[in-house]
Amino acid sequence: MLKGSKVGLRARHEEDIPILRAELYDDVVNASRAESGPWRPVSPGAKDPRLVVDDTAQGSVPFSVVELEGGTLVGTATLWGIDTHNRAAHIGLGLLPASRGHGYGTDVVAVLCHYGFVVRGMHRLQIETLADNAAMLRSAERNGFVREGVLRSSAWVMGEFLDEVLLGLLAQDWKPGLQV
Repeated sequence: MLKGSKVGLRARHEEDIPILRAELYDDVVNASRAESGPWRPVSPGAKDPRLVVDDTAQGSVPFSVVELEGGTLVGTATLWGIDTHNRAAHIGLGLLPASRGHGYGTDVVAVLCHYGFVVRGMHRLQIETLADNAAMLRSAERNGFVREGVLRSSAWVMGEFLDEVLLGLLAQDWKPGLQV
């Protein structure tokens, strides 16, 4: 398990899937804001590719996020779009509704940075998030990410186009434990 100050990132367990599905992916608004495509229902028992881990996939590393104190599942985190030639990857996370507002997001970003830069040897990490996602913007910037641009009207979410913010962090600019 990779550990931060509040959370741990561990392998996905079978018992995590129904919780993540019910609290993150069956929520139409939340899933529409988090995914790059439209929400669609997944039949009970179906192998949902967003949740079921394919250990052979090289371009994405999904984690379950747990509280260090007690081990309670609080969300999901992913290093995705891994480009081994350019040594770049994207990071993303989703916290269960009851786990938001406790500082877990900032800690998850910190742990993903450690994994990306130290464990995987990445040169650049990137985040794309909706411009109104203040929590993710705050978590990213507290970990040293810099706003590099705005993708105007690039995301179709629940009947309207929204701007996305592009943030980046280079290995040479990363300061472990920054989280101001």
